Amino acid sequence: MSGKTISEKILSAHSGQDARAGDIVVCDVDLVLGTDASSPMAIDYFEQMGGTRLFDASKVLFAMDHYSPPANAKVAAYHDRIRAFAYEHGGEVRDVGDGISFQRAAELGRAVPGSLIIGADSHTVTLGALDLFATGVGSSDLAAAMITGQVWLRVPETIHVRLTGDRPATVSAKDVALELVRLVGPEGANYQTLEFYGPAVGAFSLEDRLVISNLGVEMGAKASIFSYDNATAAYLAGRTAEGALVESDTDARYARELVLDVAAISPRIALPHSPDNVVPVADAAGTPIQMVFVGTCTGGRVPDVHEVLDVLARGGGRLAAGVQLVVTPASEEVRRRLDDDGTLGKLVAMGATVTTPGCGACCGTSGVIPGDGMNVLSTANRNFKARMGNATASIYLASPAACAAAALTGVITDPRTLPEAR
Repeated sequence: MSGKTISEKILSAHSGQDARAGDIVVCDVDLVLGTDASSPMAIDYFEQMGGTRLFDASKVLFAMDHYSPPANAKVAAYHDRIRAFAYEHGGEVRDVGDGISFQRAAELGRAVPGSLIIGADSHTVTLGALDLFATGVGSSDLAAAMITGQVWLRVPETIHVRLTGDRPATVSAKDVALELVRLVGPEGANYQTLEFYGPAVGAFSLEDRLVISNLGVEMGAKASIFSYDNATAAYLAGRTAEGALVESDTDARYARELVLDVAAISPRIALPHSPDNVVPVADAAGTPIQMVFVGTCTGGRVPDVHEVLDVLARGGGRLAAGVQLVVTPASEEVRRRLDDDGTLGKLVAMGATVTTPGCGACCGTSGVIPGDGMNVLSTANRNFKARMGNATASIYLASPAACAAAALTGVITDPRTLPEAR
């Protein structure tokens, strides 16, 4: 019999059986993540299922991230309900302003290599960058896991994604991720795992890999995993001493292989209204932009905001007339680091609006909502119509550098055309 993929190994270990692609398994979970967008319904299911206690309060974490801060009394009541539930049953609450659920799990050392994490946010797959199996589930599955500590899964087939070539300095993780979404399509990896390997992987930091794993969902992936290496170890140092390296066997069976030469990629942009509507940024150059959003789980980390500041500073540090720049850190840890090194202060001095850490404007439930007919350039992962709370707005997706370039010029701009750092 052939060897196993990372997914097969992790799900075998957590189900206690020889799990192979296509098998249905019941697995023990290591961490359950609820958000303020999903937990109220999950609590309803918890009660309807007769739940009386959490299976292990130390393995359940709630994050107030999608509605941070709450925009109205109804949402504030959702938060109160989650707090009351956690007070009664245990479970960790990460309150308004603390950050995005899976971002905090990574920062707190709760995302351990080799583990199985479920979250009622489809982009929980982000954590697969840390050599683990993370996936999004519905509120009923979340409730069942809160009671039993288990989740049922069909073991996914795996797509072997091989990254090759020398990464150009002007190509970001977001460019690579968008190009993959274009190539694979919105359903091309349905209920499969994307497993990333290849000589170019080492050119991407752990923060870069979080972005690439995140956009696996926009291809339909059930999980999106990078194996453990020095970058993983460096990120986890001081956060957790737990976990074990998991890698696919050399004779593992894959559904198919996809080879991407990162040296052949130029800066990319997703046009409205789908993440797979991807073209080179140069093809959309000159399109007017009225709002630039830098934040959320694919653009709100420290390196992302540093890149934005660098591009703005090289361009003279003045926003184009009529452009609103909104910056939302992915977590309080990120905000604190950016505040301590002066980045946020400099951005505010340039005219940026800095909002509460969390999902921010990405999903249109909190933060700054674009005006009617606005063109928005965003570091987020989705650009569906009405995604940011206004169905008349047109949302474009690109890298932090491309977003900063548009903030400087007032139009979509290939960041490679801007002045180089002196």
